[in-house]
Amino acid sequence: MRIVFMSTPGFGLPALRALAAHHEIVAVYTQPDRPAGRGQQPRPCPVAAEARARGLTLCQPVSLRDPAAQAEFAAHGADVAVVVAYGLILPAAILRAPARGCLNIHASLLPRWPGVGAALANDRGG
Repeated sequence: MRIVFMSTPGFGLPALRALAAHHEIVAVYTQPDRPAGRGQQPRPCPVAAEARARGLTLCQPVSLRDPAAQAEFAAHGADVAVVVAYGLILPAAILRAPARGCLNIHASLLPRWPGVGAALANDRGG
């Protein structure tokens, strides 16, 4: 499968590694690099660092509400998008772009309510 992987923290690394072992990762989306440390130099998040190390296409848009960012996302021609703690709200245009939809991997501290985020996404046109 052609997959767009969307994640920012280290929590997403096991999923990225497992998917990359069996599927084509056409792009990795993360939050933009943020200033960190004493010198406030931009530092990549763990997923961005892994994507760069693997030579994967890395996209770090500030927002996905921009039509140009949405067009770039759709141009990847993904079968599916896998989202793991990405950190941005996905507009309907992003949710509709992958041929087979989006899958959200969520570590919930509320085991009674798993999948609530996915149900809300469906109610919003996703």
